[in-house]
This record gives sequence, C-alpha cells and structure tokens, in this order.
Amino acid sequence: MRKIKVAIASTALSLWAISAGAATVTPADAMGQVGRTAKICGVVASAVFEANSGGHPTFVSLISPDRPSASRTLTAVIFGSDRAKFGSAPETALNGRAICVTGFVSFFRQRPEMILSDPRQLSFVAPQSIAEAR
Repeated sequence: MRKIKVAIASTALSLWAISAGAATVTPADAMGQVGRTAKICGVVASAVFEANSGGHPTFVSLISPDRPSASRTLTAVIFGSDRAKFGSAPETALNGRAICVTGFVSFFRQRPEMILSDPRQLSFVAPQSIAEAR
C-alpha cells in the first residue's frame, strides 16, 4: 500500500512541475517550444483512433483558430495503454473542442508533437461568451 501512495504522490508532483514552468502558446507557435515543456491551447481540428496501428494511438490535431493552417498544428498522441484514462472514446469527446494540453513538446515527422499519458495534461477551455458556446 505504501508503494502505491508514493507513486501517486510522485506523479502528482511531476505533473505540477510540468505545468509550473510551462509557457502557454498556440499550436501555431508550438514549433518554437520543441525540446521544452509547454501548455498549448487550441481547437481540436481532428481526433482519430488508429486501432489497427502499433501502439493503438489516438491522434489529436490542435490548430489555432486565428491561423488554421495544416502546417501550424500540434499533434497530441494518446497511446492505447493510456487510452482508458481519457474516457471510453477520447476522439469523440475531444473533436471540435477548445482544449489545452501540457507536456514536453518533441519533433516527429516534421511537426511538433506531445505525448499525453495522464488526463491531467488536458484541460477544456470554457467559451468566453454564450455566443461561442453555440
């Protein structure tokens, strides 16, 4: 029992440390954060579960609403081993939503990428007005 408590405390501490020093940027500016920890906020342009691929990843593409270019996206990846932590179908729950993701930004296939292994790395952005909620 003691080992479990230590692991949970360690995970909470490491997630706090991740978000404490993270710069907040848009997906259009994510490339400048490669090699760093960042909080990236944008809109989910697509979310796809690749059940037949190795690792069973869910790919979440974030765009900046004011600069929605395909070359200015961040790909957040949830691997199959962590998928259940994000709900039964994260690709459905996230598609079209305004979210922030926090973690280490790496570079994969010419684009910035972030691995999401804990749901605390993801937060939903509340609409600023009732008109945005519609």
